[in-house]
Amino acid sequence: MAGDDARKTLARRLRALREQHWPGTSITQQQLAQALGGRKPLSISLISSWENTGAIPPERRLEAYAMFFATSRSVESEPYRVLMLGQLDENERAAREELWHELKELRNQAIAAGPGAQATPPLPISSGFWHFGDEYIVTIVCAQLPLELREKFGDYANPNSPDYVTLYTYADPDALIELYGHIRAANPTTQVYFKTVHELVTDDFSSHLVLLGGVDWNHVTRELLKRIEMPVQQVARHEESDIGGFEVQLEGGGSRLFAPQMDSDGRLVEDVAHFYRGPNPFNTRRTVTICNGMYGRGTLGVVRALTDIRFREKNSAFLTEHFAGSSAFSILSRVSVLMGKVLTPDWTKQETRLHEWPEAHE
Repeated sequence: MAGDDARKTLARRLRALREQHWPGTSITQQQLAQALGGRKPLSISLISSWENTGAIPPERRLEAYAMFFATSRSVESEPYRVLMLGQLDENERAAREELWHELKELRNQAIAAGPGAQATPPLPISSGFWHFGDEYIVTIVCAQLPLELREKFGDYANPNSPDYVTLYTYADPDALIELYGHIRAANPTTQVYFKTVHELVTDDFSSHLVLLGGVDWNHVTRELLKRIEMPVQQVARHEESDIGGFEVQLEGGGSRLFAPQMDSDGRLVEDVAHFYRGPNPFNTRRTVTICNGMYGRGTLGVVRALTDIRFREKNSAFLTEHFAGSSAFSILSRVSVLMGKVLTPDWTKQETRLHEWPEAHE
């Protein structure tokens, strides 16, 4: 069995269990995610990756599937739940054992077959990591370039000039263009705005916030990081010669600084980028996402990790599996720069990841 076929067979079986196992009983991905995760519900995107992309669930998740679908008592009342083995009767135990054997065998076949000869067609963009699913407003927040830098663009950054172009006043415009179009496509019925920090109004803070750029210029990023309990903080660049970095508080005490790398001519060859997602502290029903590099290339790189068609699916699957059950998480990664060009980071490679929080779930 080819790798793609084996993975698709497992994915189709998991979807069929959710949609068809009990005729007349509708189970959404959200309900299943909550039942399988218990106190720490799984993400909907994780369930979707198992049903659509061929991502292979860990054995313990398939055991939970077998337990859940072994008895209709799992869906007698909401929220749905996974019973304990001791709560099953003899027939339910037999059903559980049969399904667990089937799912484990499908999983083993998918692993043994390895990657297929042909790549699986990419998922529609509307099912990816940047799809928020609730049709609530998304606000991308950028920093405004300092006045001394805007003045270098002359009339193009002068609002009183006929040649004025708004984006000349924005920091990280390449990352903004990459991300804005992607989020619009992933949420076609949702209002998506991009604004500088100074353009924000009170209601913007309770939307889904996506922050581009770091504490040097983006004051919202600076304020949000103060409110988030996380062992990663950005060390700002106070002087032109500073390169700054991201400081990680170590569990055993002390800290470690991850800084960009320059070549002997002072050119950037490797930036450090930070990705964070968690509840919005101003409205916990919404999210805040931070895409931040020490330099603009790092910000662009961390954005492209989840927009680049060559990497977005496997990076998204890595996040959903690696941080399953976590309401907030962050990943610090290298962003290589080759002859001035940003190379999209592959988070599935351990050497790309500098730090992860919280630690991976076993």
